[in-house]
Amino acid sequence: MQFDPTLYFVTDSTGRTDEEFLAVVERACKGGVTLVQLREKERGGRDYLRLARLTKAVCDRYGVPLIIDDRVDIALACDAAGVHVGQSDIPVRDARRLVGPDKIVGATAKTVEQALEAYAGGADYLGTGAIYPTTTKVKTILTPVSRLNDVCRAVPIPVVAIGGLNAGNMDILCDSPIAGIAVVSAIMKSTDPQNAAAELLEKTRAIVEKNRA
Repeated sequence: MQFDPTLYFVTDSTGRTDEEFLAVVERACKGGVTLVQLREKERGGRDYLRLARLTKAVCDRYGVPLIIDDRVDIALACDAAGVHVGQSDIPVRDARRLVGPDKIVGATAKTVEQALEAYAGGADYLGTGAIYPTTTKVKTILTPVSRLNDVCRAVPIPVVAIGGLNAGNMDILCDSPIAGIAVVSAIMKSTDPQNAAAELLEKTRAIVEKNRA
């Protein structure tokens, strides 16, 4: 499946009603996010699937692929574009076998060794970080930009930088051969998610295009 990893929006519905959460997703899509990942660490399967279907309906209106975090079953049940697996989730090779060749499979890779393993298992893209400390619920281990760059150069698939990135601090990546960035708080906590997404997209495209030249 073709996809654009330039601006990868990872959601966080904590403390929001469905309506509030979906409104942020819609404004982010209007602002230009190119991928959306629904990440729900605390929801049970039934509730996760319910929200996944609602989120997919929004993403579909804007032609933005929806990726489901962790749960291959949820991704298949809602016919999402793909699934993202971390180092503690099922292996990439098994995720690929379950979703088939036509879905997107992403993987977290913090080292070159993990990147090579994920690529060999059939990953379509990698997420590498955290570049900065984050306020999300996931455990944060900082990744030097030098290691991010090593991961980018080790595999022929797109690598997106993740972890505490926003429009004010992403210049640290100005010489990195990334394919894009992934953000949570920079959009979820913005008072204007649409404009935040548009600014992030512009800055990320500039970095990506500079380092492709």
